[in-house]
Order: sequence, then C-alpha cells, then structure tokens
Amino acid sequence: MIYKRGKQGIYWYKFSWQGRVIYKTTRQCNPRVARQMEAAHKTALAKGEVGIRERKPAPALAEFLKSDFLPFIHSQFAAKPKTISYYDYGTKGILNWPELANCWLDEITAEQVTGFVSHLQSRELAIASINRHLQVLRRAFRLATEWGKTTKALPIVRMLPGERHRDRVISHDEEQRYLAAAAPLLYDITILLRDFGLRPEECFRLRWENIGPDYVQIPDGKTEAARRRLPFSLSDRAKSLLEMRRGKHGEGTPGAQPDVLQNEANDWVFPAATKSGHAEPSTIRKQHQQALAKAKIPPFELYCWRHTCLTGWGNLGQLDPWTFMRLAGHRSMQITMRYVHPQEETILAAARRVREAREKAWSGDKLRDNTEIARTAASV
Repeated sequence: MIYKRGKQGIYWYKFSWQGRVIYKTTRQCNPRVARQMEAAHKTALAKGEVGIRERKPAPALAEFLKSDFLPFIHSQFAAKPKTISYYDYGTKGILNWPELANCWLDEITAEQVTGFVSHLQSRELAIASINRHLQVLRRAFRLATEWGKTTKALPIVRMLPGERHRDRVISHDEEQRYLAAAAPLLYDITILLRDFGLRPEECFRLRWENIGPDYVQIPDGKTEAARRRLPFSLSDRAKSLLEMRRGKHGEGTPGAQPDVLQNEANDWVFPAATKSGHAEPSTIRKQHQQALAKAKIPPFELYCWRHTCLTGWGNLGQLDPWTFMRLAGHRSMQITMRYVHPQEETILAAARRVREAREKAWSGDKLRDNTEIARTAASV
C-alpha cells in the first residue's frame, strides 16, 4: 500500500515480506510513480529469493586500477617496495592511454589492447618495457575477472616476441678478460654472482651477519625458495674474497677495498652512498660498461652471470636435480631447466662419451660371442 506522509504530500509505501514489515519513502508526490517504485522493490526482493541478483555495472578500467588493483598490490607486496614500483610504473602507463583507461571493463576489446601496444611502440620503448606494461595489464584483467568486476571474458593479453633475454652464458675466456678489466667493487660482486649463482639483488643486500664460517645465507628473496644457504665449498675463491674483505687489511687481493673492510657485523657487505645504504645496479653500471669496453666483450647484463653459473653446475652433472633446484633458489624444476644452456663443446663431449660407451659395449658383445664359439668347438 502507499500513503501520504508530511505536509509536502510525499508518498511512502508499506508491505510485508516474509513476516517482515517494509516501508520506505518514494520522495514522490505522484501516486502512480509511487506504486511503480513499490512494485520494483517487491520485484527486487523476489529476484533475490530465487537466487537472481541485480548485476552491478562494470567500472571503467581506470577506476578499477585506482580503487581496487593498486590498493591490493600495495597491501599484498608491502614488504617488497621494488615490486610495488614495478606495478605502479605499469599502471601509470595504462592510465596515460585514455582510449583504454576510460573504457568500461565489459566493453574492452582486443583492438583497444592492440591500440595500447601501438601507443607504447610509438614512444620507441624497448620490447622488454612494453611487455612489462602488458604483464601489469594482464594481471589486472585476471583480478577483475576473479573479483567479479565483469561478467564478460576480457581479451587475452599476449607478450610481444623478440624480447632480449638475460640468458647468455659467458665463456671462460670472456670471464677472465672481464675480471682483469673490472674495478675492485665490480670484481668482488662478479665473483659472488659467478660462483654462487646469486641474483644481483641478493648480492647487493648481503650483510656481514649473513656470512657464516662456511656458508652464505640468503635471508630475503623474491620467493620462499630463494631464501637458502650456499656452502663455501662451492667456491674457494669466493670464500677467500669475503674473508679478505671482512678483514682489516686487503692488500694483495684483487677487488679488495680497505675503506669498507671495517664494517660492524650488521653492516652491508657492499656499502654504498645510496638511499638504501648498499650497492645498487646504478652503483656499478658505469664500471660494468667500462669493463666490457676494455675487455672487448659483447654487452651482457649482470644477471647473465647467474645463467653462467647454473649452466656450469648443470654441465658438470654432479648435482642431483633436487639439490640443484635448492641451490638455485627455484620453486620448481621447470624454472631451473631454463637456466641450463648446454654449450657446443659440452654437447660434443657428451656425444663422444656416448660413442665410446657404445663401441665398448659392441666390443664386449663380440668378445662374448667369440668365447661362446670357442667353448662350443671344445665340447665337440
């Protein structure tokens, strides 16, 4: 039923639903409109009773990124500021392209994603930079679907091919020339990267409290598996380098720096005049470029030392898969397999071993056959 209430003649409606009295103002003075509003309220309740819900309109992509996506990222990765910076940078790139950012989530098409890629290409960004933006967009699409922000299937975001990966393996000759040309700080860092297979960030964040009598402890990492302990038995030269660096005098040790050797136990192994207090990629970027030029080696990223180390471990064949995975700091064997790149000489050596084993087996079979013939002749 509807009824007037107040001096202004505003209509209210009142009815019972499942033993509960419901009454509400219509803010209308027209009885016909008031009855329609009452009927609409009853219909909404009936829909809920049979499991039907009124679908909320999908937000615009920009609204979703600001109100839902970024707050989630900031809370999820509160302890990882660089991960937050990665998502902030990618989100900013998406918001700067209104043709995509202002679209409703349920209206985004593959053509608009392609337009976003073309926009990034017009800025002459590297393929790797474009793919980082696309990874953020793909993560946002997945979360929007998971959280029910849209009932429509969002476009599949694919990475661009041709990205330069950091999977180069440095040869022994290149390594020796690089180390000979490296400045002291770069020399020390390179030895740890090369011999322990550390990620550069893991190396930069080492504290003296992480260096034990016979191991290097990695307390923080990008994953739980990255938190691991590496024995000094993997590298005598790395052990000697750290011992000399920690001592009071470093004369005679390539790469030793006397001005940073008297650190307290909780100080950084590689201190630097940066905001973080430890070495950063920018700290040794110039030294790295100078070492490459002086050694006349094709450019490579510091991360390639990790690939070089893990490839060397894999080619030796002395580690069982699970120990290998643990030392590498990986969550699965599939990831570890990406870091082992058999070189041509390793493949040729393996082929020679297969041939020798086969020839040995054939000669053994021939010897056994001749012995059987001799025995048969003797018995006759």
